Amino acid sequence: MLKLENYITGKWITGDGDGQLLYNAVTGDPVAAASTKGLDFKSIIEYGRSVGNPALRKMTFHQRGNMLKALALHLRNHLEKFYTISYQTGATKADSWVDIEGGIGNLFANASLRRKFPDDVICTDGESHNLSKNNTFIGTHILVPKEGVAIHINAFNFPVWGMLEKIAVNLLAGVPAIVKPATVTSYLTEAVVKEIISSKILPEGALQLVCGNAGDLLHHTGSQDVVTFTGSASTGQMLKKTTSILENNVPFNMEADSLNCIVLGEEVTPDKPEWDIFIKEIRKEMTLKAGQRCTGVRRIFVPENKMEDVWKAIASSLSQTVIGNPLHEKVRMGSLAGESQRTEVKGQIEKLLASCQIIYGSLDSVEVVDADAKRGAFISPVLLMNDKPHSSNEPHEVEAFGPVSTIMPYKNREDAIALSKLGKGSLVSTIVTADYKEARQYVTGAASHHGRILVLNNECAKESTGHGSPLPLLVHGGPGRAGGGEEMGGVRGVKHYLQRTAIQGSPSMITEITNVYQPNAKGKDPGKHPFKKYFEELQVGDQIITDKRVITSEDIDRFADLSGDHFYAHIKTTDFTGTMFEQQVAHGYFIMSIAAGLFVDSYEKNPVLLNYGIDELRFTKPVYPGAEVYIRFTCKEKLPNDKRVIEKPEDFKRGDDIDKGIVKWLVEFLDETNEITGVATILTMVSKKLQ
Repeated sequence: MLKLENYITGKWITGDGDGQLLYNAVTGDPVAAASTKGLDFKSIIEYGRSVGNPALRKMTFHQRGNMLKALALHLRNHLEKFYTISYQTGATKADSWVDIEGGIGNLFANASLRRKFPDDVICTDGESHNLSKNNTFIGTHILVPKEGVAIHINAFNFPVWGMLEKIAVNLLAGVPAIVKPATVTSYLTEAVVKEIISSKILPEGALQLVCGNAGDLLHHTGSQDVVTFTGSASTGQMLKKTTSILENNVPFNMEADSLNCIVLGEEVTPDKPEWDIFIKEIRKEMTLKAGQRCTGVRRIFVPENKMEDVWKAIASSLSQTVIGNPLHEKVRMGSLAGESQRTEVKGQIEKLLASCQIIYGSLDSVEVVDADAKRGAFISPVLLMNDKPHSSNEPHEVEAFGPVSTIMPYKNREDAIALSKLGKGSLVSTIVTADYKEARQYVTGAASHHGRILVLNNECAKESTGHGSPLPLLVHGGPGRAGGGEEMGGVRGVKHYLQRTAIQGSPSMITEITNVYQPNAKGKDPGKHPFKKYFEELQVGDQIITDKRVITSEDIDRFADLSGDHFYAHIKTTDFTGTMFEQQVAHGYFIMSIAAGLFVDSYEKNPVLLNYGIDELRFTKPVYPGAEVYIRFTCKEKLPNDKRVIEKPEDFKRGDDIDKGIVKWLVEFLDETNEITGVATILTMVSKKLQ
């Protein structure tokens, strides 16, 4: 019997004893055994802290992002192996695609987030604040990686996605991970981790794997660690009460299974496209992964006058779903992950039957293709109905974690919102409607009780990722029963693994610490015009003060004619009584254009390739004819710009072969009184030296 290995303290180790038997969910045959008996969990955590954490913290955000990208590219080369193993979990090709390639896609998505961070080991967070009258004392916030480990306790339903979507975030932040997948499907997680470790892309200690019981792992957590849990609310609450977690205030993010709901809009009728969209979405959510999704639709709310038409349409759609061996080309729904899951789902359905009735499916029988329904963990999709949702507790409290949903009626829009809240907090809710006002009313009324709301109609259905699909750049989590946590969410998710610290000091000191130029800091003499410097040569703080230029009324008139902007404030014959201006005022964009003329060195070709854009442009003081303007021009920040990956020669674009970076410049417009009249951040693309 194959015995799964644990990757801990830099080596593969099997636990003592026979371990827990793991079974092929389709055939019922044993495939492996898992054991963590004899493992020293304290040393596992200490290894992550002492070996993995320092190695990751030495890397910049961009280096860590490129590491994730390399890992994603590597794993893509082993998809066939992962799919073959995944079929044993009862997953179809479509189920496995979400789990495996969805997980790898999460690596890619988080790798791209490196562009939101500096090429540094720390980053600033938010704006700086001037704390003094004479501009000598400021404050800002920085983010640094926590010095502990991220412990991920994952559910059985997505053994690849569950791991990759979590470690992508903590690795980008610079924190190592200990992954504890659900034992029943951990053989697939182990296969992926073996490829990750063999690639040697991650530094040693960045990832450890525990296949089996978690033992006393959580008892050794400290204040610098982060724990995430995905699974049942009861298990999550039990783990959250671990003494060391409470005593050390260890962040504990819980994503619990919830009673997610879908609502059919009041005005949707069988002749409208939203009707079919609604039916198809329910069928997909009930049968994909055999309903074993934390985001699955558990409650279906329908206008009371459409109940019969809707449940019959859902039943008809479900009847077309072929169930059986995931390897069979006609099969669209596989088995549950194991016999224990089937027993649990049936038990939960029995509880629901206290106030519901089955209107499609069966507890005891299911027709399967190319498989044995009894040996494999197969179950029929089950659609229940409850016609008194306000007086029945079970549909709003009991979750059957499989292809099971309950349809219920609502009286009006307010009633639909009220019913959605009876689940006491969910990961996601969907409303299917083409009525913008109805959608707004539902979203504003229900959002407090749901972590995500999908508004689905004919406008977006073809490209929608669907009710049950969390996305890397949007938060995933929910209030109340759903765990009260939050993960993913792009940059927001990365910050969960970073310590936010306020720092105070002089502008020049804060500039040196953050490597981002702060207003009123001392500028550096660049030695030559900054535009003549290559990316590597530029230093944050390089600064020039330009010559002055007198703004004339004729200049303003000519710019008005050239641009077509004849706003009354720019016309000298305007009666300015009752306006904010004393006389004709220069266009803000004219001053911005003048600024470019003053700071740009245009006499010969130089390393600056192009102007990449303008951020944070503000006009803070009117500029009247006769004013003398000049520019303070400072290198604010430098960011790498990776070469684009070109897979086909025809995709090549001019400039793709140039090594370059993005430079942010602080542009301050000043007048003859030395007051700032405007400010902006411009971005230029600057070439690197030829190697």
